[in-house]
Amino acid sequence: MRSRVVAAFAVAAVLAAGTASAAGHATLNVFAAASLTDVLPKIDSNERYSFGGSNTLAAQITQGAPADVFASANVTLPQQLYARGLVTKPVVLTRNTLVLIVPDGNPGQIHSPYDLRRSGVKLVIAGPAVPVGAYTLQILKNMALTDVLQNVVSRETDVREVLAKVALGEADAGFVYSTDARTVPGKVKVVKLPAWAQPKVQYGIAAVTASPNRDAAQAYVAMLLAKPAQAKLLAAGFLPRIKK
Repeated sequence: MRSRVVAAFAVAAVLAAGTASAAGHATLNVFAAASLTDVLPKIDSNERYSFGGSNTLAAQITQGAPADVFASANVTLPQQLYARGLVTKPVVLTRNTLVLIVPDGNPGQIHSPYDLRRSGVKLVIAGPAVPVGAYTLQILKNMALTDVLQNVVSRETDVREVLAKVALGEADAGFVYSTDARTVPGKVKVVKLPAWAQPKVQYGIAAVTASPNRDAAQAYVAMLLAKPAQAKLLAAGFLPRIKK
């Protein structure tokens, strides 16, 4: 009986401390932009990932969610959290570009972003508070195409939702990151956007200051900035980070 009680206390202690990795370090809770869904687990599969719209994740951290690391699809959100003392000073993790995607078969006959002006075109984009949504509005402004917003049929909470709607043929076109388009080969086709109109898409990453695993969180960030992890990001289609 005594051995069972001791065993029960041991199990409870492990659960209270959190899942431990083989190295004896607590598993980190990494809050990361939806566009990093495929690549981060390939770099380090030992952590616990929560993917979603960067703005939603930032709000959760603000409200005290148990995050150890925040990886955002822009630098603005982590900088805002840093100004409030909620994360360490953000660094640039990687970069990306925006593309216009259409379903395989291109039923809407969208061959250029200017075709989005046609009446009846169903365009899906992310909401303005989501980094990819803000980048979308910026590129439309740069190309003097803000009038196509009249053809928007839905505004999604993250880039993967935009990708899914286009891939399923529920929209004629949508704006996503180039890396997201690569994750559904054969389901969407890419309509490239001019380089001169591209917004500056940089991802910011930081450790959460309230993390009980602060040292491990900072080590995780440093690992992602090292050459092996950066090589995997490049292989996934991300662009080289610009060091500040």
